[in-house]
Amino acid sequence: MITRNPSLTDQVKAHIKEQIVNDEFEDGRIPPEAALAEDLGVSRTTIRDALGKLEHEGAIFRKQGAGTFVNEAGLQIRSRLEEIWSYEQVLEDHGYTPSVQILTDEILTVNDDTGAALGLVEGDEVLVVEKLFLENDKPVVLTRNRIPATLLADDDRSHDDLPIYEFLEEYCDRRLSYYVSEIIPVAFNTDQARKLGVKRGTVGLSFVEVGFDQDNEPVVHATSYFRDDLLRFRMIRRRTGT
Repeated sequence: MITRNPSLTDQVKAHIKEQIVNDEFEDGRIPPEAALAEDLGVSRTTIRDALGKLEHEGAIFRKQGAGTFVNEAGLQIRSRLEEIWSYEQVLEDHGYTPSVQILTDEILTVNDDTGAALGLVEGDEVLVVEKLFLENDKPVVLTRNRIPATLLADDDRSHDDLPIYEFLEEYCDRRLSYYVSEIIPVAFNTDQARKLGVKRGTVGLSFVEVGFDQDNEPVVHATSYFRDDLLRFRMIRRRTGT
């Protein structure tokens, strides 16, 4: 039985997704909405909304006149690029056992790139937190987050290992609403390569992002570097229009 709370649709979606992953639907056929609603103790509208989200993700597909089915190709997408997630969760979704190391945790004077991204001026300061995400002892992701120092409630940064969206909520009273992201191929420089445990010049992937809060104000300038021999992203591209 699914208990009711404000995120009931997401609960139902997660429950059905777990059943899909565990191969609990015979022949990959999703039961009718009425049967799912009765089984989970929710309305057909909630089931319809949950299935709609799963279809949008590519986890299921509908065949007119035949029903709704598991989309095996869509299940290959473990992390959706349009969502905000922690890198620990990304590594878990890819079957890894994650850990995190804090490499840098300091207040620095803002540079030109970060100043432009966050609307800061020369002389302003930012908290710079650099982290390394590992699979067991193998580096996979290197991140560098810059947050305006004026947003910090105090100097207690003992929880810099929190995901950035949790850190912003707990220590800056800001809710991370969305990122504007650039996905850029990169050849790792000497410092990046050393931290990621690869040779200088190794090609990887980077995200350069500006995160905005609930008031549409920029609150974090983030750069992430990925070893693409250990972590790959997939996405579903849909045709729009008729």
